[in-house]
Amino acid sequence: MLRDEDRIYTNLYGWEDFGLKAAKKRGDWDKTASFIKKGREWIIEEMKSSGLRGRGGAGFPTGLKWSFMPKESDGRPHYLVVNADESEPGTCKDRDILRNEPHKLIEGCLLAGFAMGAHAAYIYVRGEFYNEASELNKAIAEAYDAGLLGKNAAKSGWDFDIVVHRGGGAYICGEETALIESIEGKKGQPRNKPPFPAMAGLYSCPTTVNNVETIASVPEILRRGGSWFAGLGLNEKNAGTKLFCISGHVNNPCNVEEEMGIPLKELIEKHCGGVRGGWDNLLAVIPGGSSTPLMPKETCETINMDFDSLREVGTGLGTAGIIVMDKSTDIINAICRLSYFYKHESCGQCTPCREGTGWLWRVMTRMVQGNASVEEIDQLYEVTKEIEGHTICALGDAAAWPVQGLIKHFRPEMEKRIMEYRKAAA
Repeated sequence: MLRDEDRIYTNLYGWEDFGLKAAKKRGDWDKTASFIKKGREWIIEEMKSSGLRGRGGAGFPTGLKWSFMPKESDGRPHYLVVNADESEPGTCKDRDILRNEPHKLIEGCLLAGFAMGAHAAYIYVRGEFYNEASELNKAIAEAYDAGLLGKNAAKSGWDFDIVVHRGGGAYICGEETALIESIEGKKGQPRNKPPFPAMAGLYSCPTTVNNVETIASVPEILRRGGSWFAGLGLNEKNAGTKLFCISGHVNNPCNVEEEMGIPLKELIEKHCGGVRGGWDNLLAVIPGGSSTPLMPKETCETINMDFDSLREVGTGLGTAGIIVMDKSTDIINAICRLSYFYKHESCGQCTPCREGTGWLWRVMTRMVQGNASVEEIDQLYEVTKEIEGHTICALGDAAAWPVQGLIKHFRPEMEKRIMEYRKAAA
């Protein structure tokens, strides 16, 4: 278990005030100017040595991503964009940072912005997050009043501004280029890449898009050193701490900061009071938000919660939105409900996603009833493979993977329901 002294998010549950005075007592805004005076390369190298990987789902090394930004300006401004469009079902970590630890995010924006030569950051907040956006705006106003933002931010010699942009509540705007399009006032649809945002992003200027948790972790990593963060976690490729969101059929659903690589069973037993009805009542777990394939109970027994361990068993850490399902769950109906979500949220730009997600949902609706043939299970799988990897962004993959996980692990349940339906109709 993670020691209390190694926690980054000490006010995750909002037991203390979110404001500047309380944040400074917790260590925020300490030595900020001194880090900036060490230079851009020092910050980027510290981030590389920390092993921090993006906390928004992709898990790309943060320091490496920052290094893709042009070293010298060609006259165009550089931008940092923070993705606070937390719309993945089962994921509820970033909103707690916005609510209770906004100054960590604001300080992180300044440090990350300087490292990438950006004088401005845009924080794109999900439309439904009214209270969270309000707290964030209050914290930003405090930072401006205290001289921590604006001209000569935090007396560092670097000018830096933050703009909060409220989204319209579209899941697709969690994809970085659709998010950029939305900020520019256009329909939130993903762009073809290349060009990548680091070359031509917001307003066709060099841009880096990072998740809230990724940016909010930066100040503490710099204060304690990249080697400290790299020393946490169960293996060097999955370093540091991570916010896990555990919901569903556990006795105490919660958000908790833990070491990367913690065993799933330990996470559920120690922090959530165990599975409702005991561990033997567990049916399946979705480990990384609704887009990741589910795992059956036997996999959950031994799996560690990190990017690589989960990829090895055919799923992913994603956003670490853990959805626990006990044996009372109609697993086919649960995945059908997710199919409806992805059908509803598809932007419609790519044919495989626009047509395929609706088709998946309609077939899954029949699978819930059992009104299908066994051969259609194979057809369903084949169509998910035609969608996966054939779209501009990963929403097509996100729609395909839950269905693939269901077929892989619960095909007998699907076949049984088809046979029961036939028997009842005979």
